[in-house]
Amino acid sequence: SSSTAAEAAAAPQATVTGSTGLKLTVLQWTGVATWQWLANDDTCGICRNAFDGVCSECKFPGDDCPLVWGRCSHCFHIHCIMKWLNSQPSKQQCPMCRQDWKFKE
Repeated sequence: SSSTAAEAAAAPQATVTGSTGLKLTVLQWTGVATWQWLANDDTCGICRNAFDGVCSECKFPGDDCPLVWGRCSHCFHIHCIMKWLNSQPSKQQCPMCRQDWKFKE
């Protein structure tokens, strides 16, 4: 279970003994940022590959495979959503929520 920065900042002091036998006491910790995907998980909803990897159209890591978001906030590899939209020219909809697909600007 992950904790938020506020919960971590409110945590009591902690003392840790390292492998060298030295003790380190953390008196205060202040989180300055948190980060998370604006998606339900870390995989493309079309190809099911990880966002930090490549889509099924790309053969090698390092191929240009950017992520794109729709106005509905769903995220996909660019190649995956373009293939999806081109396969259904009369219904330009998000494959996750079926809202009309518009790229988030």
